Amino acid sequence: MKVSELKYERLSIEEFAGEIKDIIRQVKEASSAQEVLEARERYKKLSIRLETAQALSYMRYSINTADEFYLAEKDYYDETGPQAQSLMQDYSRAMVNSPYRQELEDNGKLLPLMYRSMEVDLKSMAPCIIQEMVEENRLVSKYSQLMAGMEFEFRGEKLPRPMLMKYAKSPDRATRKEAYEVLGRTLKEHSQELDGLFDQLVTIRHRMAVRMGYKNFVELGYYRMGRLCYGPEEVKQFRENVRWDVVPVVARLREEVGKALGVDKLMLYDYDLIFPQGDPAPKGGKEEIFAAAKAMYHSMSKETGEFFDFMLDTDAFDVESRKNKWGGGYCTSFMAYHQPFILANFNGTSGDVDVVTHEAGHAFADYTIAGNEYVVELNVGGMETAETHSMSMEFFAWPYMEHFFGEDAKRYQFMHLLDSLSFLPYGTIVDDFQRQVYENPEWTPEERKAAWRKLEAEFRPHLHFEGIPYLEEGTRWQYQMHIYETPFYYIDYCLAQTAALQFLLASQKDYDGAFARYVRFLSQGGEKVFTDLLEEAGLRSPFQEGALGQLAQETEQLLEKLKADAGL
Repeated sequence: MKVSELKYERLSIEEFAGEIKDIIRQVKEASSAQEVLEARERYKKLSIRLETAQALSYMRYSINTADEFYLAEKDYYDETGPQAQSLMQDYSRAMVNSPYRQELEDNGKLLPLMYRSMEVDLKSMAPCIIQEMVEENRLVSKYSQLMAGMEFEFRGEKLPRPMLMKYAKSPDRATRKEAYEVLGRTLKEHSQELDGLFDQLVTIRHRMAVRMGYKNFVELGYYRMGRLCYGPEEVKQFRENVRWDVVPVVARLREEVGKALGVDKLMLYDYDLIFPQGDPAPKGGKEEIFAAAKAMYHSMSKETGEFFDFMLDTDAFDVESRKNKWGGGYCTSFMAYHQPFILANFNGTSGDVDVVTHEAGHAFADYTIAGNEYVVELNVGGMETAETHSMSMEFFAWPYMEHFFGEDAKRYQFMHLLDSLSFLPYGTIVDDFQRQVYENPEWTPEERKAAWRKLEAEFRPHLHFEGIPYLEEGTRWQYQMHIYETPFYYIDYCLAQTAALQFLLASQKDYDGAFARYVRFLSQGGEKVFTDLLEEAGLRSPFQEGALGQLAQETEQLLEKLKADAGL
C-alpha cells in the first residue's frame, strides 16, 4: 500500500481515555504477573493506534501546512496530547508500582530498562502543567507555520528558505552574500514575532518546570528527552571536550579553506562553500539520485536492498521543495503499518544525497526493529542513538559516492567529512545556548542574542558575521527550528556524530567488520542505552575527559589523505 493510501482515522481522547483507564485498572487489580503482561499487550495496541494517528496527521500537515483538515487534526492532537500523555503516565505508574514488577524482571519477561524509562517519563510531566503543554504546542505550531510560509525574494523569485540556501553554495561570493542578506532582511521583517514566540516559549517552559518542583527547565528538559545514561554534567564535559579538542582543529581546517577560497576573512556566507570552483553536486535530479540509492543499498546488503525497495514501492518519500511545505527534513514511522516515511526539501545540492543516506538510516532502523518486543516503550533508543543510526549510514555510503557524484566523489567525501567535524562546535553552541537561556528565563531578546554572539566567538572564532543584516546581531539560532520546537534535542546530533566518525574510521580499515557492528548496534533498538551500545561496538564514550582528542586527530589525518587522493 502506498503511503498516500494509508487510512487515517482520528483516535478521540474520549475513546483513548476510556480504554487506557480500563487497562490501568487491569494492571492494578492483576492477581498474577501474567495478567500484567496481558494488560501491557492491550496498552501496546492502543499506543500504536494513537502514535499512528498522530504521525499520519502530522505528516499530511507538514507536506502542506495550509491543508485545513490536517492542520485541524494536528491541532487536535496538540490540544489533547498532554491529556493523553498524562493518562499514559498513569499506566506507567501502575506498571512501576505493580507488586509483580520484580517477578517480571527476574524471570526475564520484562526488561528492567523498560521500567527505568517509565520512571524517567514520570518525571517529565504532571497533570498540573497540562494547560501549559497545550499552549506550548500551540506556539510551536505557530512558529512552524511562520517558517514554512516565509518567502525570500531573491533576484525576482519568491523562494522557500531551502531553495534560497542553494545559492549559499555558489562559487560566486557576491551571490552567496546576497543570499544571506536576503535571509537576514526577511528574518528581520519577522523579528518581533520570532522574538515574541520564543519569549513566550521560554516563559511557559520555565513555569512548567517550577510547578513540577524543578529549579528551571533544564532538568525538566532532560527528563522530557528520556535520557537514561547521561545528564547535564556529562553533557557539560562533552562540551568542554569539543572546546579543547575539536575547536582548534576545525578552526585551522576552516582557515585553510578560507585561503583556498581567496578570502581574507571567513564570513558566514562563505561557510557553506568548500571548493573555489564550486562544491560537488549530484549528477542528476531526483530520479537519478533514487536510482543510484537503490543500486547502493542492494550492493550494501540483502537487508538494506529489501528495505529500500519497500520504501520505493510504497512511495515513502516527499522530497520536492514548495511553498507551505515544512522547511526541514525528517523521518517518521507509522507503527500500525510498519511503514517509515521521509520528508525532505531537495534543492540540487549535495544535501539531496544526504537525504537518501541520513534519513534512510533512520528509516532502516525503524524498518529493522518494527517487530521488536519493546518498540512501543523504547522505540529505537534515545535520540542520540537514533541519530547514530542516520549519521553512520552517511559514512557507510561512502564507497558508493561515485554513483551520485561521478569524478567528484573524493571531493564530496572531503567536504562531507569536514562539514561533519565542523558540525560539532556548532551543535555545541546550540546546546549551551539553550542551557543558558533556560537558566536565565528572565533574559531579554537582546541578552539572548548577546549570549549567542559570545558562544560563536568561543566555539567558531574563525567565523565572522559583521555586515550581514540582522544575523550579525546574534540571531542565527532563530531559523534553527529545534531550538523552538524540541529543546535540548540538538546535542544528540553531536553525540551521534562522534560515534559515526568512529564508525567511519573503523570502516577505512575493515568495512565489512564495521558495518556488521553498525547493524548490530542498530538492530537492538532501545534495549540497551547509548553508552552500553558504544562499548559493545568498540567505540569510545564522548563523555570521558579527553575523549575527542584522538578522534579529531585521526579525522584530520583522513582529511589530508582525501585531499591528496582528490589532487586538491
